[in-house]
Amino acid sequence: MIGEHERIVLTRNLLEQGLIEGDVGTVVHVHPCGEAFEVEFVALDGETAAIATLRADQVRAVHKHEITHARQMAEA
Repeated sequence: MIGEHERIVLTRNLLEQGLIEGDVGTVVHVHPCGEAFEVEFVALDGETAAIATLRADQVRAVHKHEITHARQMAEA
């Protein structure tokens, strides 16, 4: 089960929030029974890029030996 303060990987695009599959975020709140999560996505400069409420099927746990990848976000 994914817990608070754990990193997750987005499993589908959320274009309305400027997020794409593979983006990495941090769980800031777990809803009852792990059905949904509040997730913060932070740019490499430390600025919050998005905060999203995501269903369990929209995220996955980080796997061992994965590496993050930088990409340019659209300007807001």
